[in-house]
Amino acid sequence: QVQLVESGGGLVQPGGSLRLSCAASGSLFSIYAMGWYRQAPGKQRELVATIISGGGTAYADSVKGRFTISRDNAKNTVSLQMNSLKPEDTAVYYCYARISESAYRAPDDYWGQGTQVTVSS
Repeated sequence: QVQLVESGGGLVQPGGSLRLSCAASGSLFSIYAMGWYRQAPGKQRELVATIISGGGTAYADSVKGRFTISRDNAKNTVSLQMNSLKPEDTAVYYCYARISESAYRAPDDYWGQGTQVTVSS
């Protein structure tokens, strides 16, 4: 069983910074990718940033230059450093990971429980 546990959300003023972290545990034969999605009220869930096992990254245009995703393969963690936060960044942020639990299983997508980020003065 795979679990993703997030931490680091909260309330911050516009222009401030927050760091989100996510730790994967359980049957982690191979982690292909990890990343973050977010969902604001009344909107669809959208990709924020992703990082693959080789270190390649991709970002939503709306966060490029402000957010940085990083991964610690030894600890099975992924982090999202969010700088210059804007009110429109307010959302529930979800960690995700594409993980294969064994050599005999195709990878599945797993999700964390979500953490609230609120950017407001």
